[in-house]
Amino acid sequence: MTELSQDLTGINEVARMLDITPRTLRFYEDKGLITPCRVGAIRVYTRREIARMRLILRGKRLGFTLRDIVEFLDLYDADPQHVEQMRALAGRCRQRIDRLAAQQEAIAETLEELEKIEREALARVVKPVRRRQAAATDASPREL
Repeated sequence: MTELSQDLTGINEVARMLDITPRTLRFYEDKGLITPCRVGAIRVYTRREIARMRLILRGKRLGFTLRDIVEFLDLYDADPQHVEQMRALAGRCRQRIDRLAAQQEAIAETLEELEKIEREALARVVKPVRRRQAAATDASPREL
């Protein structure tokens, strides 16, 4: 087996390796983010394509859009020193951090409000029950 053929991996193995489906790999191929080689009708992936897929999946997991990911990958290919890629990545990370922090604040406020409503609702449920119990114990045997 030649060194090149040892570096080629089939679609099913790559999918297992990355814990995704072959359909996911085909999706990113259709979008132009990866370009597997073909051996006849079979897709095979180089280490470079697998590394790109790892970057794509990490970007998606972190909430970046496909447009952001394409930009990062294009910068990676265009800038051998990766300076511009790192600059762009840092800027997008800051935007994402700010967005998530705002969402976190909104979630905290929503939780606080829901807990308050829950307490108020439970207080209204408990009070009528207590009043009925008190009325029942205060009532004379004839009233029951």
